[in-house]
Amino acid sequence: MSRGFVKEDDQEEIPFVLPRAYLPEGVTNYVTKVGINALLNEKQVVLNERAQLDTYNEKDRRIALNHINARLQLLTQRIATAKVVDLSGQPQNEVRFGATVTLKLGAINKVQIFQIVGVDEADIAAGKIAFISPMAKILINKKIGDKTVLKLAREERVFEIMNITYRE
Repeated sequence: MSRGFVKEDDQEEIPFVLPRAYLPEGVTNYVTKVGINALLNEKQVVLNERAQLDTYNEKDRRIALNHINARLQLLTQRIATAKVVDLSGQPQNEVRFGATVTLKLGAINKVQIFQIVGVDEADIAAGKIAFISPMAKILINKKIGDKTVLKLAREERVFEIMNITYRE
């Protein structure tokens, strides 16, 4: 039936679902074991939310269900493409995916610690940066004692690798 013959009140809202963290097309979706577990836990939470959906208004229920199913679809796609990296197999003396890196910022001796993780795990407040971030890209393949430069709009920041560890 043409949409022209449907009352305005009967039209379904198209659910808006926030997209997952950005992952460029064609880039492998690397995750740590912690990251895949977080994705699987999130999926279980969404499934539970769908199972417990309780609304008496049928239209509201359909809208809520559409929203949950859209979130679930994005999450399921991300899980299906995830490639778990075994951190014990990473070269312990080089910065690679999963490394926790202790850095000294330039001459001011400010120390920062970052772990390079998957895009869904990234949380700068927790010291976790996505492997596709500019900071992670300048650190990859570096070793203890190496210096690297992060070029910003108005300055360049020089970091020295002080320590590299791998932990789940």
